[in-house]
Amino acid sequence: MKVLHKDELLIAEEVLLKHLPKSLKVYGFLYGINRNKPNTLEVVVDTWPDFKVIICRPDPKNKSSLEFTKEVSYYSMDEQVLRKMLTEENVIDWSSYFQMAGFDVSHASLLKEVSSNRRVNNRGFTLVNLLYLPDCSHLITPAFDSELESRISSLDLSHVDLVNKTWKFGGDEKGHRNITKLISNFPSCCITDGQGQPITWILMYDYCAMGMLYTLPEHRGKGYAKVLVSIMSKRLHAQGYPVYCFIEEENTVSYRIFKNLGFTEDPSYRAAWFEFNY
Repeated sequence: MKVLHKDELLIAEEVLLKHLPKSLKVYGFLYGINRNKPNTLEVVVDTWPDFKVIICRPDPKNKSSLEFTKEVSYYSMDEQVLRKMLTEENVIDWSSYFQMAGFDVSHASLLKEVSSNRRVNNRGFTLVNLLYLPDCSHLITPAFDSELESRISSLDLSHVDLVNKTWKFGGDEKGHRNITKLISNFPSCCITDGQGQPITWILMYDYCAMGMLYTLPEHRGKGYAKVLVSIMSKRLHAQGYPVYCFIEEENTVSYRIFKNLGFTEDPSYRAAWFEFNY
C-alpha cells in the first residue's frame, strides 16, 4: 500500500481518465484535489505506478475530517486486489461509523463478507444511477427567455440554511458544514424570484458531481430544473470539470430530466452507498 502525494495524484488522475465513467467518483475527487480545492482526504493505492485499486479515505492527520460524514470511496480494476486491501492491509478504519460511498454495486457481496468477518454491521444506504455527459455536443438545451436568464445566478453563504433544510441527506450541523464548504469552493447555479431569493438550485459535490438539485414546491412544473442543469453542465464543461451526477433509483423525475437533456449511462452499471458500524 502506498499513500499518494502531489505529483503522483496528477498521474493517477490521468490514469483514471482512461477508465471513465466507472472511475468518475474517484476521478472527481482527484480532479478537485489537484486544483487545490479543500479536502480532508488521503489517497492510497495497492502499488505504484501500476495500481489496480485506488482508495480515497479520511486523512487521519487532518482534524477537519471529523467535522464531516466519514466516507470512503474507491475504484477497483481487480476484485482480488481489492479483497486483499480490505482484509489484509489496514486501509480502512472499521472501528467507527463510515459510509462506503459510490462503489460498484457488483462488489456488494464482497463488502458484506469482509465486514461480517470483522463483526461489523452493514446496510445499504442508497442505490444510484450514474449519468454523465461525455461531450457538450450531446447536450439538448431547453429554450428560455431573457427575463428568466436575468434571474440566473450562483448561490452564496446566505443560502446555506435554505439548501440544508431541503436536502434529503442534510438538515443537521454536518450538512450545514458540508453545504457551506461546497458553496464556498465549488460551482453552483440557481434561479431567483423577484426578490432575489433562490427558487431552484443545483450544487457540485467535492467529488465534482452535480447534486442537490431542488425546486421549491410552489415553483415546480415550469421547466426550471432543466434550464439549470443545462446551464450548469455548459459551465462545468467550459471549466474542464467532468459533467456527471448520481441519481437515486427511485428519483424518476430527476432521472428523466438528465436523460432528456442528453445524459447517458452504462445500463449494466449501478453505484451504491453502504453504511458500516451504524
